[in-house]
Amino acid sequence: MSMNSTPRGERAHIAIFGRRNAGKSSVINALTNQEISIVSHIKGTTTDPVYKAMELLPIGPVVFIDTAGLDDTGILGELRIEKTYNILNKTDLALLVIDATVGLNEFEEKILKTINEKKVSVVGAVNKIDEADNVDALLKTLKSQTQIPLVPVSATQKIGIDELKTCISDNMPKKQEKFQIVGDLLNPGDFVVLVTPIDKAAPKGRLILPQQQVIRDILESDAIAIVTKEYELRETLENIKKPKMVITDSQVFAKVSADTPKDILLTSFSILFARYKGDLLELVKGAKILDSLENGDKILMAEGCTHHVQCDDIGRVKIPRWIRQYAGKKLEFEFFSGTHYPNDINSYKLIVHCGGCMLNKKEMQNRIAMAKENNIPIVNYGVLIAYVQGILKRAIEPFPLVSMELSKQK
Repeated sequence: MSMNSTPRGERAHIAIFGRRNAGKSSVINALTNQEISIVSHIKGTTTDPVYKAMELLPIGPVVFIDTAGLDDTGILGELRIEKTYNILNKTDLALLVIDATVGLNEFEEKILKTINEKKVSVVGAVNKIDEADNVDALLKTLKSQTQIPLVPVSATQKIGIDELKTCISDNMPKKQEKFQIVGDLLNPGDFVVLVTPIDKAAPKGRLILPQQQVIRDILESDAIAIVTKEYELRETLENIKKPKMVITDSQVFAKVSADTPKDILLTSFSILFARYKGDLLELVKGAKILDSLENGDKILMAEGCTHHVQCDDIGRVKIPRWIRQYAGKKLEFEFFSGTHYPNDINSYKLIVHCGGCMLNKKEMQNRIAMAKENNIPIVNYGVLIAYVQGILKRAIEPFPLVSMELSKQK
């Protein structure tokens, strides 16, 4: 991904669903005006979800997701269908492609029911109208059956594609007033010091995505970002105007807390993303389970991206070690990364999640909601590290509403 492009996690996600050979891939190719999905008359050509980032005006940056057919068969087909349904957890708007030569049946009815249960916006594309008879009557019947906005199209003939784009735009959930990562906590001219360790885990030649996004948010708020390493923080603070806030990589929380005067706000990139993409209060509450862990308890370690595992990896090595040391118990850890996330989480005593910078807000909030519905405590990396190092109270001071709510619950 180019450093100048909008990260996938910040784009609206539009997923395309339908039966095999309904023309899903043809529709996505027509919408994007690119051949990004393989088109074939052979059923089941699309197996794993295919992602395509683009600009869709007037919405802006979006990701289209082409999925496997809802009527796929066999053991592999069942797995593909499961992946297709899981895509709904990150979907902002669902596009249901209906074959005009076949009409509606149980597959579309089932996905529509699930879409409605998950409260996802949905529109329909009635495809292959150039091959169908009595399209007007068909559309009337389908509108009665589906109760969703429908657009007649022919993806191969490029008929109705502009109208479909307009329908998608009109039905895309309106974004709430922009919730900034940190900018809403700053005033123009404020100094903010960012502590970014440069170690073997740091990507060569660039900062990690959360650091890039925080810097951009600070600058857009007309505040001033100063970047330093953890061993240079004390000298930095001595030579600049008093900063409003210090934001650190969670791995060096303890040292940064010791070097930052108490009258300067302190938090971490991970905690900022807990608030920005998830539910900071719920994640802070989840940390308390660390005090009641027992021998044999199983903990899910979840990462929203895949990366090369280092010898002292934060999620695979350091955090499990810190949890064992804090709890003093023999614990089991299971690891999931990228889009792979378990559907059944009831065997876990605790879920420890990364900051979710590569996930969109919808998927991160779905994962938190799933934990909440199943009464499984969930916490993210930054919150957990601050908790085990005894500095969580200080780390959430920049967020008065969260601090106040926790005080009420004591």
